[in-house]
Amino acid sequence: MSEYCLFCHEELIEHISWSTFFSKREEELVCPSCQEQLEEITGKRCDICSRPLERIDAQYVVGTRCSDCVRWESDSEWQGYLAGNLSIYLYNDFLKEIISQYKFRGDYLLAKVFAQKLKTSIRMLHADYLVPIPLSTERQFERGFNQAEALLREAGLHSTHLLQRTHGEKQSKKSREDRIHLPQIFQLTDSFVISGKRILLIDDIYTTGSTLRHAAKLLRKAGADYVFALTLARS
Repeated sequence: MSEYCLFCHEELIEHISWSTFFSKREEELVCPSCQEQLEEITGKRCDICSRPLERIDAQYVVGTRCSDCVRWESDSEWQGYLAGNLSIYLYNDFLKEIISQYKFRGDYLLAKVFAQKLKTSIRMLHADYLVPIPLSTERQFERGFNQAEALLREAGLHSTHLLQRTHGEKQSKKSREDRIHLPQIFQLTDSFVISGKRILLIDDIYTTGSTLRHAAKLLRKAGADYVFALTLARS
């Protein structure tokens, strides 16, 4: 058992019970207080992007989808490429700080916290390839690691590098309209057979869905049968 919470660094106190003696317990990495602040997405969600439908105004819900996904799917340039996205947590203020600590401050150990949850979700999605969204060369150098690939590694899963990033600007600084009209930001590597494969994209946050759709579009046009996404959080 870890001695300190990986989020707040408070000492972890192990609570002993009869079950402790008769069952193997998972290593505790996060204290109960921090664990409570992680909000898993439950209830009705958009069947494409995982946005919780009960948290948005009814005028922005169309059937089983949010209005953003309705707009994406009504655009012939993007329609049908990304089959969907499963997000595990809400991107609340607490998780925003944790992901910032993870990505931008290089606290790689935090990937361990989410490893089991990620692994369980991936098992349900039955993919041929697990593909972390790649960073640009500049971002990779700045951070020292790819956060999506690190999540897979800590979950004991193999990454397949089907994509290379060709566009280096930060997507987080762009509006939705700017992201939609960007030229293709990825190119394919030539080491794998894609035709007929089921591909699962892995990333940390689903924001507008533009990055994932650029990747999905490229892969589907190259012959992939199905492209889905798994993200840690939905903003």
